Amino acid sequence: MIQVQVQNNPTTPALAPSAAARSAPSASAIYEGFRAQRRELNNQLDKLESTRREITSQLEDVSAGSPERKPLETRMTDIDSRITTVDQMLASNATDISKAAAIPGAVVEPPRVINEGPPQEAYALGGIFMLVVLLPISVAFARRIWRRSAAAVAAFPREIGERLLRMEQALEATAVEVERIGEGQRFLTRLFTEGEGARSLGAGAVQPLERKSVKAPERLP
Repeated sequence: MIQVQVQNNPTTPALAPSAAARSAPSASAIYEGFRAQRRELNNQLDKLESTRREITSQLEDVSAGSPERKPLETRMTDIDSRITTVDQMLASNATDISKAAAIPGAVVEPPRVINEGPPQEAYALGGIFMLVVLLPISVAFARRIWRRSAAAVAAFPREIGERLLRMEQALEATAVEVERIGEGQRFLTRLFTEGEGARSLGAGAVQPLERKSVKAPERLP
């Protein structure tokens, strides 16, 4: 029996990508990195200066021989050294930014904003047109409306005066008629009263009274 020996060829392992094969950052990324570093350094410098002002305020409140003054002075010295270090780093960062900006493609200008509306001159011309043309026209219309309203106000009291005059005349005529009616009623009341008194004072037999016609009261002119 023939035995066949099969030799398995070992597979070659896949090559792993090396870290060095990564692409280098672009010039624009380097420039923006330096700018971000500058912003961070400025923030640190502001905080250190704020801390220094607080320590200075505390030192002013502490007397010269107080035991609390020594730690404050030590902290002030440390803050001053850190401020000096940050200033040096800012100077170095300014040099790095200027070098990175010299590389082509590092500084990317922002796109221009396209103004789709009317130009600024159109607004200026519109304002001048409104001031020169529309303003005098509006003033003329306002004066015309004011004159009409003044004429209407002047005519309104005249009509009211005529109405009041007619009402006064009607009231006077009514008063005269009421006075005439009152005079007639008083005359009739006097006649009736005098007739009843004469009958009550009479003596002897009751004699019939002659019927006399009572004249109606004359209307006063």
